[in-house]
Formats: sequence, C-alpha cells, structure tokens
Amino acid sequence: MRLWKWLGLAGVAGVAATGVAIARQERERRSYTPDEVRARLHARLDEAEGSGGGVGAGT
Repeated sequence: MRLWKWLGLAGVAGVAATGVAIARQERERRSYTPDEVRARLHARLDEAEGSGGGVGAGT
C-alpha cells in the first residue's frame, strides 16, 4: 500500500513541475513586443526562402 502512496505523490509532483514549466514558457512568450514578434517572423521567413524550403518547393 505504501508503494501506491509514493507513486501518487510522484505523479502529483510531476504534474506540478509540468505546470511550472508551461507557465514559465508562456510568461517568456508574452514578454515579446509586437515589433519583436514581427521581426522574428520576418527573419524566419527570409531564412526559409533562402534555403529553398518554402511552400511548393517539392513540386
């Protein structure tokens, strides 16, 4: 019976740790200004177009 108690506690700790990690990522994501997001997206687009991996590249 004691084993089940420890497994339950480990499960609760895992769920709590996952929640903390998700909250941290969300807070980091929301810290960008709209201009920073736009600049990052444009940089990713330029990189994708430069590598030839754009939409329809396989046809």
